[in-house]
Amino acid sequence: MARPIVAVVGRPNVGKSTLFNKLCGQRLSIVDDTPGVTRDRIYGDCEWLNHNFLLVDTGGIEPHSDDIILSQMRRQAQLAIDSADVIVMVTDMTTGVVATDEEVAAMLQRSGKPVVLCVNKCDKVGEPPLEFYEFYNLCIGDPIQVSAVHGHGTGDLLDEVVKYFPEEEENADDDDKIKVAVIGKPNVGKSSLINAIAGEERVIVSNIAGTTRDATDTIIENQHGSFIFIDTAGIRRKSKVDEAIEKYSVIRARMAVERATVCVIMIDAQEGFTEQDSKVAGIAHDLGKACIIAVNKWDAVEKDGKTMDSYRKKLMTDFSFMSYAPIIFISAKTGQRLDRLFELIKYVDEQNSMRISTGKLNDILAEATSRVQPPTDKGRRLKIYYMTQASTRPPTFVCFVNKKDLFHYSYQRYLDNRIREVFGLEGTPTKMLIRERESKYDK
Repeated sequence: MARPIVAVVGRPNVGKSTLFNKLCGQRLSIVDDTPGVTRDRIYGDCEWLNHNFLLVDTGGIEPHSDDIILSQMRRQAQLAIDSADVIVMVTDMTTGVVATDEEVAAMLQRSGKPVVLCVNKCDKVGEPPLEFYEFYNLCIGDPIQVSAVHGHGTGDLLDEVVKYFPEEEENADDDDKIKVAVIGKPNVGKSSLINAIAGEERVIVSNIAGTTRDATDTIIENQHGSFIFIDTAGIRRKSKVDEAIEKYSVIRARMAVERATVCVIMIDAQEGFTEQDSKVAGIAHDLGKACIIAVNKWDAVEKDGKTMDSYRKKLMTDFSFMSYAPIIFISAKTGQRLDRLFELIKYVDEQNSMRISTGKLNDILAEATSRVQPPTDKGRRLKIYYMTQASTRPPTFVCFVNKKDLFHYSYQRYLDNRIREVFGLEGTPTKMLIRERESKYDK
């Protein structure tokens, strides 16, 4: 299930960024008394009462300003409002209700989204002053007094926010379907692939980069099984993201990856590997998703008997950080190897959810440590007492050792490679957690 989005909006200089930083627990937004410092949306992970959600900071809204920058900020805020599940409207206790607050409140009412009214800069603890009740005139619910600087009232604010989150009901039908996010930079053929798979034009296809603005779901059922394909907006380099509407596409694409269990990373065969392809793949890798690298438009490449092998070797070098990902050469236009793509999707999904028994893991550990001795430092040798698998998606292993500092990354990689040699784990990243535990024999 996708994480809820909470947008923090309001007129300039009411303390939105200060509140955003306080709720996220880190300084992500620039804070300054000058109106308009926050222009683009800034995103942060937030957790409250076992709810994980995405918090979005926005620039101040000036509804009727003709200033170019302020009008762009207004457009950015509107995009955040349109995509949010819950909106926090921030106002300023020290100035009271002003005309701009009323206009912003009216705009939020038209959105039809749940709105939580935050009255910021209530720095004194206790009963609110009489001026506080003026904010009821905005007609968007009971105001909550908050001090973003000191953190007063933020718990009450978040309590109210999470009330509006949809219940996390897992759809039994969707549980049986493999969720596949098709990701890549713009114009590599993501939408064309889904149309080819679906056998009809289910999503807009255009040669204009940036046609797909949001993530859309397409349910596919065929002889290979049941799948939900999530088409995502192409992810561009930040320097190329000029349109306000495209800036939000990046975060929607990331959320699509979070929802998926398998990511198909599409590469343009004619253009070849680019730095942006590496960044796109890095999102799926960092989130622990099963991955397939699909080289699209292979029908348009002039080939000889060695073209595919040389192209594959180059990609293995380019994607050295995710050498586990299988590479497939396809054509969304002609349907070339799409059946094989489905087989790979099912295979890497199984690998991503693989669970290995503790007994088998420790057999591999004993064999690996006898073949290559654990590292030493200043006369002290690393001891690995045992290993167990903590979770799946991705497979996550925990090693209990005598000294974490001795467990060098190169030895972790060696153990990971030995596990992969025995159990496969093709198409999925793995994680290795190190836990230090003193043994009585080390004392």
